[in-house]
Amino acid sequence: MSASAPLRPDAGAIPASAAALPARRRSPVGAKAEQRVRDILRESRVVFAERGYERATTTEIAQRLGISEATVFTYFRGKRELCMRVIGDWYDEIIDAIESGLPRGRPIRDQLEFVVHTHLRLFLIQGTGLCELVLSEGRKREAPVTRGEGQDFGAAFVDLQRRYTAPLMDLLARGQAQGEVRQDIPLRLLRSLVFGPMEHMLWEVIIAGRQIQVDAAARDLVSLLWPALQAPDQELKALRRMKARVAQALAEAGDEGEG
Repeated sequence: MSASAPLRPDAGAIPASAAALPARRRSPVGAKAEQRVRDILRESRVVFAERGYERATTTEIAQRLGISEATVFTYFRGKRELCMRVIGDWYDEIIDAIESGLPRGRPIRDQLEFVVHTHLRLFLIQGTGLCELVLSEGRKREAPVTRGEGQDFGAAFVDLQRRYTAPLMDLLARGQAQGEVRQDIPLRLLRSLVFGPMEHMLWEVIIAGRQIQVDAAARDLVSLLWPALQAPDQELKALRRMKARVAQALAEAGDEGEG
């Protein structure tokens, strides 16, 4: 089918140029239109979480809202852009939670544990539907795709992932600047070192139905990762600090004994 042939926005391939088009067909004007967009996004999140990208349809989303499918297309060009908006909004919620709660005055290791804990908690708090959607589409973009919606979806998904991982990249960069994180490994590999195990942990929940205790999982995962992330001399410094504390405690105990 040629790029000029008419297509339903939620079926088949779409022109590659669609990636350059605005995220919404029309910006909502007025309180009623803004509420309509919020309603569409709310129901879309539910449908994509329940059905996944391939089986979700804009028809079902419209039916759940009691509106025509054309109304959905008034604000969104089709299923792809609607799904990207749903994932993007969800990512923004998680990013806001990370950035607003990050204990910046604490050591980088403690901040990393907060990021890991927040990621695991919010990826699972709304059930596994959105989590499975994101992980599944992430896997698909790693495989070769033909020109069309799959390729456009993959490109948009890469941009979303880059935005989502920015807080972790910033944390690791600050850790390098402060001498707490190793500088001999590129940041992108350090990022993969953190997100890779979390992805496998989430897949266990989705596929095997395994339940995890988020607090313990985040703590254990960071305990496993930190020796590989920390600067080579950080462990030695920690041992020296411990030795100094022990020596101080022994000295204080000796003083009390003499008194």
